[in-house]
Amino acid sequence: MGNRIHIRRLYRATWNVRPFQRRLTATRASCGPKRDNFGDNGVVAHFPAEPFGYERPGEVPVRGFVHRAASPSADAFVLTHGAGGNCTAPLLVALAEAFAASGLNVLRCDLPFRQLRPHGPPSPAGAKRDQDGIRQAVTLMRQRFSGQVFVGGQSYGGRQASILAASEPQLVEGLLLLSYPLHPPGRPAQLRTAHFPNLRLPTLFVSGTKDAFGSVEELESAIKLILAPTRLVPIEGAGHGLLTKLNREELPKAIVKAFNAMFRAKKGNDQAFRI
Repeated sequence: MGNRIHIRRLYRATWNVRPFQRRLTATRASCGPKRDNFGDNGVVAHFPAEPFGYERPGEVPVRGFVHRAASPSADAFVLTHGAGGNCTAPLLVALAEAFAASGLNVLRCDLPFRQLRPHGPPSPAGAKRDQDGIRQAVTLMRQRFSGQVFVGGQSYGGRQASILAASEPQLVEGLLLLSYPLHPPGRPAQLRTAHFPNLRLPTLFVSGTKDAFGSVEELESAIKLILAPTRLVPIEGAGHGLLTKLNREELPKAIVKAFNAMFRAKKGNDQAFRI
């Protein structure tokens, strides 16, 4: 039986952000009878997600969940979703748990378009506001944590994060792009790479070998446009969603391992990753 993500407590959190001061106030609410939940390795899950909300007049709101690092850490990660999902997507939850276990504070958040409506794809006219939402999330994490901040996303969320990072290279220390939508399915000539030459920060790509939005070979060719360090992690047998019944246990671990080797290892690591 596979490991499941278990949350012992539900937190309602409000962030009050003032110049040079942040304050998180939280009240715990019961989630029913207290019980211990164990995975296959016998370890209790100790990484509850804290509901997160930030809204100020005239500013782009941020809504999602914070996963605090298992050990004291100043580094943080903003993680967001694709065009058809939200921040509760199973892959994002599993990754947030895995990154928190490895020592990163993670905010997985809904993009502004998803906050406006629970279903449906984003509008091209709203892409700039979605980028503003990512920037706001990064700013809030920088105010809370003093270390490095990374940003990543699945499909559309990753694409908007990369466009933002291309125009603001000092925003974050690195990018994680999950299932980057290189082109619409069946239209390989319509490449979404115009901003790639302007990317000036390390970027980790994770893509399935059966992704209709771009093959591994197409991605390998496209990322040569990026002058900063890059790495591509192919996920065998996975489509655009990446997470499958066969890899749901190992995929988050493999992504975290590749991420840590590229961004957080003390020494360089040229190890190739494939699962």
